[in-house]
Amino acid sequence: MKHMNSEVKEERTSNKKRIDLFLVPIVLIAAFLNLFKIWTDEYANAYYTAAVKSMLQSFHNFFYASFDPGGYVTIDKPPVVFWIQTISAKIFGFHGWSVILPQALAGIGSVLLLYVLIKRTFGVWAGRFAALAMALTPIVPAVSRTNNIDSMLVFTLLLATWMLFRAVRTVKFGWVLAAFAMIGVAFNMKMLQAYMVLPAFYVFYVVATKITWKKKIAFLTTATALMLAVSVSWAVVVDSTSADKRPYMGSSQTNSVLELAFGYNGINRLTGNTSVTGSSHKQPAQTEQQTASSETKQNSNSSADSSQSSNQRKSSFSQKMQAPGGGNQNGMFNTGNPGPFRLFQKGLSDQISWLLPFVIFSIVGLFAGVKFKGPYTAKQKESLFWLAWLLPVAVFFSIAGFFHQYYLIMLAPPIAAFAGAGAVALWSMYKQHNDWKSWLLPGGILTTAALQVYIMSPYVSSIGVAPIAGVGALGVILALVLAIRKQRKNSVTNYLGVAAMVVLLAMPAYWAMTPIIYGGNSMLPSAGPDSSSGMGGPPSTATNSKQSGFNGMQPPGISSGNSSSNNQMQPPSGSSNGGQMQMPGGSSNNGQMQMPGGSSNNSQMPNSFSSKSSSSKRKSGGMNAEVNQKLLNYLTKNNTGEKYLFATTDSTSAAPYIIKTGKPVMAMGGFSGSDPILTVSKLKAMIKKGEVKYFYLSGMGKGGQSDVITWIKENSKEIPSSKWQSTSSSAQQGPSGNGTLYEITLK
Repeated sequence: MKHMNSEVKEERTSNKKRIDLFLVPIVLIAAFLNLFKIWTDEYANAYYTAAVKSMLQSFHNFFYASFDPGGYVTIDKPPVVFWIQTISAKIFGFHGWSVILPQALAGIGSVLLLYVLIKRTFGVWAGRFAALAMALTPIVPAVSRTNNIDSMLVFTLLLATWMLFRAVRTVKFGWVLAAFAMIGVAFNMKMLQAYMVLPAFYVFYVVATKITWKKKIAFLTTATALMLAVSVSWAVVVDSTSADKRPYMGSSQTNSVLELAFGYNGINRLTGNTSVTGSSHKQPAQTEQQTASSETKQNSNSSADSSQSSNQRKSSFSQKMQAPGGGNQNGMFNTGNPGPFRLFQKGLSDQISWLLPFVIFSIVGLFAGVKFKGPYTAKQKESLFWLAWLLPVAVFFSIAGFFHQYYLIMLAPPIAAFAGAGAVALWSMYKQHNDWKSWLLPGGILTTAALQVYIMSPYVSSIGVAPIAGVGALGVILALVLAIRKQRKNSVTNYLGVAAMVVLLAMPAYWAMTPIIYGGNSMLPSAGPDSSSGMGGPPSTATNSKQSGFNGMQPPGISSGNSSSNNQMQPPSGSSNGGQMQMPGGSSNNGQMQMPGGSSNNSQMPNSFSSKSSSSKRKSGGMNAEVNQKLLNYLTKNNTGEKYLFATTDSTSAAPYIIKTGKPVMAMGGFSGSDPILTVSKLKAMIKKGEVKYFYLSGMGKGGQSDVITWIKENSKEIPSSKWQSTSSSAQQGPSGNGTLYEITLK
């Protein structure tokens, strides 16, 4: 106990020391990467920005995180991060940058927290390296520059980690409760994703705390109970409230927060069964064997247009889904093929994996000589914590059926921690040992440089050969020179070690800057020379790359002139939609690419996904990031007291109008249009009460909305397009000429 008290006194003394001057430039780098030019993103992720606009209008909307001002449906996540965003918008005014600001500050805060966590046990230089690695991990600033949740989630989990480490050092039960309660708060940010760190928390507390087993079990049981109580507190309140007194819980199938947490935002992410992928709540991804069987049936049952469909099926089966820049990608959104090496595949490796080989060598060095029964040093205990964070999360992303690239920020803290702690540990082994451990440093440098060359190789057309050759050559040279100069203690060797770390961080630093250089996408953030596309992967070499909304990637079903069907991007394995690609949200709508929440219906890809915006303000909130002013004027002029300005199938069409006007717009099927919210009888009642009379429809609707859409079309008056359809090219954003406006009035 005296030892513990001395540690606390030592910590307090160290806190009174002056600021680490080496940390200042690291924080400035993080601030630049996370904050610079966020003011150019006018809408951010429009789906979430619309919710903030709605939450500003009433406490009812604020508490439930309502997507629309009318309180019809919520967003698909719990409210804590959006509470923070709404408070920020209340203080600074409603802007794209004001809803991004909390996440940007959280990204900077994560860098500082990691420095504090690593410095105390592994030394100041380890803390500096870890903080720098965190700041330069490409996916970290890419996500932090948006109003998506993950940056705030990681900051919260790191704060919980700081509390846990303090609980172990001080042997105070209060800090254990605080740490697990903080995970409960994180659950109310992104639900089950917050629990991915629990193995690390349990393992570390059991191994590192010097108390009896009886107390360990009692403390952990109590802390877990508190965590669960905090986790479900909001859910219990919402689910126990009468459905007619609150918004529908968006993206759930039973109007339940708990079903959303453990279904759509939980187990379904692992299995790939998501309720937004079509009319069925469970739509499992097909295996290659199922694909072959499905294609055989299609081939035997379809004799007409056999030539074209045969070519499409052959390309789909043999090439699977050809993602931007090549590579077999069974997963949607360029998340690769499930397997043990998934994190090294294109689309994921350039977001998070730049330092993974060095991390592996660091883990070997940090655990060298460890005996299973202990005793363990403080460094080994904390290394075990970061390993217990890294491995389960890496396994999840290696096998998960559905996730986005930006979820990989969950891997950034343990990778950065091992990069910092490992750099110092491997350097010490290199200088002090003459056995196999002395080879870990040059080995880590060499293999990491090799992986970085592999990661960059598909981007030759964008970044050129020089940086790829430079990293490869310098990595080999520095590793060889360090191997030759082993155990020579002089300044030259020290400079070589520093130079090696600079080389290994150079290209991650460039990748981290790409959202600033090329523009980012707030809906599906990623880093890289094509970061504005939001699709990940290397840029296309298509000749029409300047015109394409996806940096040259030709969406399926949209002809670029004389391209053949074999050159089109093929659907995920087993698609039966005539060889067309179906994105989450519903049907393929005549073979056009469909992003979450909207259908294309032969429309041109909007410039919100282009690497170069025509305006200094980026409206990168989704597929429809602007409003049709003529339509808005018509609806406003002809509103006779209806609660909703208009109704539409999903959030994509509704969000820009909510942001622009602050008026209620009904997304009848929620985010993707597939939520079973509305029935014909409910809609009739709303129309009779004068709550809504205008309906903008594009496509046939998804999921349970098809009956509603059919009824609307059969019982409405079509408004001539000349009254609301703009002829300007900018009107192609938002509800435009690709849909139909209807009016219904019931007596």
